Amino acid sequence: MSSMLTRIHVQDYEAWKSRFDADPAGARSQAKAHRILRSADDPNDVFIQVQFASREDAIAAREQLLASGVLERVDVQAGPAVAEEAETVAY
Repeated sequence: MSSMLTRIHVQDYEAWKSRFDADPAGARSQAKAHRILRSADDPNDVFIQVQFASREDAIAAREQLLASGVLERVDVQAGPAVAEEAETVAY
């Protein structure tokens, strides 16, 4: 399992979420799942994890996202980066 990880800062979470759900870049077309987290200190600071079945799918999605220009509408804090799961521990 591979993930694309991005941290952004948005001006209006609800407006951004509506655009995210529409997936105008088509970057999540091969995604298996996604997770969105918001900072407890600033709810407009958003962390996004999109999971893919393969590293190749995640890389292709990152390239599609970058080429689309949608990230120009937000303040990108980190990413998008592709990462492979190293460990999951549940408590």
